Amino acid sequence: MQRLYSTFARGWPGVGLLCLRLIAVIAAVHYAVIGFVSQPTFLTTVIEGLAGLLLCAGLWTPIAGAGLSIFAFWSAFSVPGDPWGQILLAVVGAALAMLGLATLAAGIALLGPGAWSVDARLFGRKRFNISPKSGVTTPDYPVD
Repeated sequence: MQRLYSTFARGWPGVGLLCLRLIAVIAAVHYAVIGFVSQPTFLTTVIEGLAGLLLCAGLWTPIAGAGLSIFAFWSAFSVPGDPWGQILLAVVGAALAMLGLATLAAGIALLGPGAWSVDARLFGRKRFNISPKSGVTTPDYPVD
């Protein structure tokens, strides 16, 4: 994970990434709940919901973001029936919202999880302090 990202953003950029992750989670969980009610596509709904929960925690961010992006993009264009004959505002609005979610998830997968994530705690840079007398190293978590 550390090789994918040169840094785990702290400060205001980290807050921005946290906000992006939370917005993606809200949208993914919303569509997962609606998917359980309205559509019988169980696998897509479960994957979107699971990817949303992983993004919420910031765990496996590139995998969860890419998976959510692929399935949201697929959901936008997998309208049953003739998609060109159903030019209704609700269908077009839902497809545009799914495209927005796909774009947001792809951006999160490319930008990384940020400092406030499980990925940063597990895979972020660490600084080791070596005491001169004992030679024992003690890690300080996390350091960019």
